[in-house]
Amino acid sequence: MKIEAATISAPGADFEIRTLELTEPRADEIRIRIAAVGLCHTDLGVRDNPFSMTLPVVLGHEGAGVVEAVGAEVTKVAPGDRVLISFRSCGACGMCRAGQPAYCQMLIPMNFGGARLDGASSFEGAVGSNFFGQSSFATHALTYERNLVKLPPDVPFAVAAPLACGVQTGAGSILRSLNCPPGSSVAVIGGGTVGLSAVMAAKARGCGTIILIEPVEARRNLALDLGATHALDPFAEDIVAAVRAILPQGVDFVLEASGVAAAAQAAFGYIATRGVLGLVGVPPGGSQLSVPLDLAITFGIGVRGIIEGDSDPEVFIPELLALHAQGRLPFDRLISTFPFHEINAAVAAQLAGEVVKVVLTMDDA
Repeated sequence: MKIEAATISAPGADFEIRTLELTEPRADEIRIRIAAVGLCHTDLGVRDNPFSMTLPVVLGHEGAGVVEAVGAEVTKVAPGDRVLISFRSCGACGMCRAGQPAYCQMLIPMNFGGARLDGASSFEGAVGSNFFGQSSFATHALTYERNLVKLPPDVPFAVAAPLACGVQTGAGSILRSLNCPPGSSVAVIGGGTVGLSAVMAAKARGCGTIILIEPVEARRNLALDLGATHALDPFAEDIVAAVRAILPQGVDFVLEASGVAAAAQAAFGYIATRGVLGLVGVPPGGSQLSVPLDLAITFGIGVRGIIEGDSDPEVFIPELLALHAQGRLPFDRLISTFPFHEINAAVAAQLAGEVVKVVLTMDDA
C-alpha cells in the first residue's frame, strides 16, 4: 500500500516526506495506522550517523496508533486495537526469558539493522526500514507482537507515544535500573524528556532530595514544579561544591541523562559512599569515562549502564499509565505537538530547547 514517510537520504540531512510502497505484513507482522509518534534524541543521533543502514531510511520509534492488519501467526492483537509501539526484542534469549528484554541479545539487529532480519526492506525498493522494529515516522508501519502494548481507550495517542522510549527510559532508570528507595537522594544531569521523567519518577517513589542539573532556565523551573527540590545551572556554579552544599555526605544516586562525558566525570566529586552513577545519556562516539579506582573501591561506588530503563514494556508501561492517571507522573506536561509534515520545524524547536518533547501527529488522527 502507498504511504507517506519522513526519510533521511544523507547523514545530517533534513527529513523529506516521500510516498513509499509498504509491503504486506508477513505472518509474524502487524500493520499499524500511525496516529502519533514521538521525536526522540536517538532518532536525531541516527539521522546524523545512520551506521550501515540503507539510505534513504525511515526512522521513528515511538509510534502509537491502530492495528489495521495482522499476519497469520499473530494472536496478541487484532484489527481495531489501540496500541503503543516500543522497542523490539526476541523473547527467546536468556535476557528476555529473565524479564530483561531491553538487554536482548538480538537488540542491535532487531532495532538498528535497518531491515527485516533476512535483509529485506519493509518497503518496495532500496529503502532502510524496521528501525526499532517499526520505522514509525510514517502514516503506517509494520511491527511485531513483542513491540506492542495495548492502550486503554481513554489515553490519547499523542500522550501515549513518549512512553515508548523517552519516558519509560527516564522513569525506569529510577524505578527499575537504580531502584531508588524512598527517602534516598537523587541527582539528575540533563533536563530533557529522560531527565525530567526521572525527576517525576523520583518524586513518585518518595525520594528525599531531588536535584536537577540543567543549563536551560525554563527546564530547571519546570523540574522544580514537577518535584525537584533543587535545580542547578552547571554553567553558573561549581556543581561539585553546589551539590555538596546541599548534601555534604553526597548523593545516593546520580543519573547522567545529558550524554556529556564531562558531566558524568564530575559526578565522582559529589556521589555518596556506596552511591551509584547511572549512565543513560548517549554521548558522542568514542567518549570515555575515567573511573577513579581508589575512590570507587574505598567508598564502594558503582557505575551502571542503562538502556530503556530496564523496561519490560508490557509490564512497565501499564504501571506508568497508572501513575499518570493518579497524577503522580504528569509527563504530558513535557509534550508539544506538531503536524507530521512539520517534522523539520519540530526538530529545530527541540534542538533549540524551545520545547522538551515533540510528538508528531497525523492529519487524520
